[in-house]
Amino acid sequence: MILVTGATGLVGSHIVFHLVSQDQKVRALYKTEASKNKVLTLFKHYKKEHLFANILWFEADILDVSQLEKAFQSIDFVYHCVAVISFSPKDEAILRKVNIEGTANVVNLCLDFGIKKLCHISSIATLGDPKIGETKITEESDWNPEAYHSDYAITKFGAEMEVWRAYQEGLKVVVVNPGVILGPLFWTEGSGDIYQKVKDKFPVYTTGGTGFVSVVDVASCAIQLLESEIVGERFILVSETLSFENIFKIIAQKLNVKSPKIEAKKWMTTIAWRLDVLFGVFGKKRFLTKEMVHTLHHIDYFDTSKVEKAIGFRFEKIEDYIQRQD
Repeated sequence: MILVTGATGLVGSHIVFHLVSQDQKVRALYKTEASKNKVLTLFKHYKKEHLFANILWFEADILDVSQLEKAFQSIDFVYHCVAVISFSPKDEAILRKVNIEGTANVVNLCLDFGIKKLCHISSIATLGDPKIGETKITEESDWNPEAYHSDYAITKFGAEMEVWRAYQEGLKVVVVNPGVILGPLFWTEGSGDIYQKVKDKFPVYTTGGTGFVSVVDVASCAIQLLESEIVGERFILVSETLSFENIFKIIAQKLNVKSPKIEAKKWMTTIAWRLDVLFGVFGKKRFLTKEMVHTLHHIDYFDTSKVEKAIGFRFEKIEDYIQRQD
């Protein structure tokens, strides 16, 4: 049997969908009935509502070890998809709690229960900068602890360290590092917020950019890698690097709305960040950080040749993926 943590999130729900579509026996963790209903909506979106009944739902919190122990009964393989995504400094405690401590709980139980293999869903946020003479970030790019990192990046890096620790203790693992994940229906959560901003006619864009990938490609790669003989490796999952201006235009075209027309210069976002810090003192939830300002005006490029060679995978172009969505 296969256990999927975070089964009601964007990646987890798609992994569950792919697995049950292949007649796999899946135990899916959830916390609320409302979150399960989102997954049902996803199955309806793909016109496979009848498969929803094949999911073996299990209510559990990865921070509750006693609940997790029950969830791990009779499990052979695990996809660990749970993560809190936030760039607000006020969420540091919950980020550390779920992303690091929760992952430690999962891998410890994988070791205790003799799990055959774990696939951990990480992030490109845990990768380092290109080495001297290189233009692209690879799986071997070293994390620089002296550089400024968001709390999200730090906690996802900490989560990966827990996975690699378990690997050293004998657990077979594979790690995937997706870029910004695009997918249907989860528009207000995590990276899906980009859809909502365009839909709401957000007026500005920046010239920075990053790696993007569809959730379908992430789920497909994760499943193929877990089912392969590959262990002890990490893989970048990025379809292509796009500027934020370009991704806004592609989404706007699909939604039939106007794309942002005003370029936000770096001095503008720097002022906005400092004002955000000030407003945060008075209790307003922050939405900008120093690291985010850097990201908005910087472009990273990623080398995906490793996963392409390992399993012969070919990523779908982002524009093609977005345009074919219902």
